[in-house]
Amino acid sequence: MDDKDWSVLQAVYQEKNITRAAQKLHISQPALTYRLNQLGEHFDIQIFVRGKRELKFTKEGEHLIAYANKMVIELRKLKDQLQDLKKQVSGELRLGVSSNFAQYKLPTILKNFHDHYPNVQFNVQTGWSVQILEHLTKEELHIGIIRGDYEWGDAKIWMGSDQLCLISKKQVSLENLPHLPRIRHQTDPDAKRAIEQWWQTYFTQPPYISMEVDKLETCKEMVLNGLGYGIIPHYLLSEKDKSDDLFIYPLLMDGKAVLRNLWAFYYEDDTKLSAVKAFVDFLKRHYYESSGE
Repeated sequence: MDDKDWSVLQAVYQEKNITRAAQKLHISQPALTYRLNQLGEHFDIQIFVRGKRELKFTKEGEHLIAYANKMVIELRKLKDQLQDLKKQVSGELRLGVSSNFAQYKLPTILKNFHDHYPNVQFNVQTGWSVQILEHLTKEELHIGIIRGDYEWGDAKIWMGSDQLCLISKKQVSLENLPHLPRIRHQTDPDAKRAIEQWWQTYFTQPPYISMEVDKLETCKEMVLNGLGYGIIPHYLLSEKDKSDDLFIYPLLMDGKAVLRNLWAFYYEDDTKLSAVKAFVDFLKRHYYESSGE
């Protein structure tokens, strides 16, 4: 087996479909099938069986996948270490970033970092914070930038917090909220939990959800057009939004703002790599200076 075989096994396991896996790998379906048959013959096992809707991996196949995943991680570590033997700060920096932070804040951060360390290459994944944490736990990332107070047993940097706000085009009274149309957006479990706790503190009946949208921006635009109220993080509001006759009500519980913390999680051992250490130091300088510490 080599690194190409590990990638083949990972793709087939993730897609559970030969056609989609071949497309993902940019190879032909017959070529992929041939290589899988070779692997099965080499180890004298049946890797998977074909179900009605998707491939089902055998016990032996699952074990082979676990080995492939481990070897992919080890190969990445080896490449990192070889790159780090160079005297300059270089190598690949693998980041996982919550989607909204990636859209609003990350480009400027990466630009400033790249200006100082042009020999570092970025590999960035975005998604829900809970997804980023899962990838980080599997050691597929060097650093995860995550919004919410998730459990993490290694090194971390606090990057600030943001307040959840209720926004509406018209002035609203909190006691009438259960009867007013709410535009709800998809969000990660931590944010959903914070909003639900706030709601249950003040109301005994569920909200009237008039729309379900997939993005925060869509939610805000619906509110700006007077179609209902929404609950969004404060950082999403531009100066124009704030001055555009938009009513903003910070969420409060026991008189305190409902906040969501932003963290950079990482493995302390990974700071032995020059690119990781440089980025960790960069984040510390940036956010400690921003907080006035």
